[in-house]
Amino acid sequence: MELDVTLPEGECRALAYPGLVGRPEPGDMVLLNTTALAMGLGTGGYAMVVAVPDRLPEDPQGPGHLVKARYTPLQATVLGADEQDSPFHEILRDADSVGGMPVIVADLHSALPAILCGLYGSCPSAEPRVAYVMLDGGALPGWFSMSAARLREIGWLCGVVTTGQSFGGDVEAVTVHTGLLAARHVLSADVAVVTQGPGNLGTGTRWGFSGVSAGEAVNAAAVLGGRPVGALRVSEGDVRERHIGVSHHSLTAYGRVALAPAQVVVPELPGAFGERVAAQAAALGERHELVSVPVDGLEDMLKGSPVRLSTMGRGLSEDLAGFLASAAAGRHAASLL
Repeated sequence: MELDVTLPEGECRALAYPGLVGRPEPGDMVLLNTTALAMGLGTGGYAMVVAVPDRLPEDPQGPGHLVKARYTPLQATVLGADEQDSPFHEILRDADSVGGMPVIVADLHSALPAILCGLYGSCPSAEPRVAYVMLDGGALPGWFSMSAARLREIGWLCGVVTTGQSFGGDVEAVTVHTGLLAARHVLSADVAVVTQGPGNLGTGTRWGFSGVSAGEAVNAAAVLGGRPVGALRVSEGDVRERHIGVSHHSLTAYGRVALAPAQVVVPELPGAFGERVAAQAAALGERHELVSVPVDGLEDMLKGSPVRLSTMGRGLSEDLAGFLASAAAGRHAASLL
């Protein structure tokens, strides 16, 4: 829940997760973590409520025995789909395949709605069931994603599966592997989209970024008999050279981390910029199948997005190429159904 909190130096926006700290009421004193505000983080422009000291929440009573955000002050106990007390344990205990399900992998959480725009806009018949499998490289609480909540509300997502240390989804899973299996066998998904939660950690080094998990997700999808589809992180509006054209994140995650082959979607962007993207993506052809996908009509699909499109603070008009690349991956996945 979103709050307005009065501080000695003024007011700020804050987020409280009632499942962790209880539900603050008007007039309550709250203990805040203001790290995101102090650092000016683009995704996390909120203070976070750590506690309501005068009214602590009740001790958790279960169900569930999975502890996530482990050994932090706000560690959460959840019921994992794959744990012994889960009604889905018998289904997942010996599950070993997602049965050819297309698994669209992307670096940034902001790719999720753009992928869905391309997917649903390109489906010729009945709408597929799509599950979002959230990795723990960004936000840990699935509740932080307003986009996922809205997409779930309108039926564009049949559910959110939070994996690893992330929590708060419709389904909890220990690993990305059981997350994908749960998407298929618990949520009956036809397609899964795998990204980090909101937020992305990068250091400007070859290996020091949380998006390496995109390559690991390709491996997981392949070993489970899925059809991995790689969405390229593309930008024409980023001020950092390493992210112009095809981001070095995609080149490393797919070119070095992903050991299993995927279908990597190369959007047919116009002009010299499109030529640059195609030339950079060509380096991935040694390991993966490069699939060239037209982008005609995708901009209109993106303009009809049911949630706001924003990546690193840039909207659709400020970085159209990036959103087109994600939507093109969704368009290709639609052709696999």
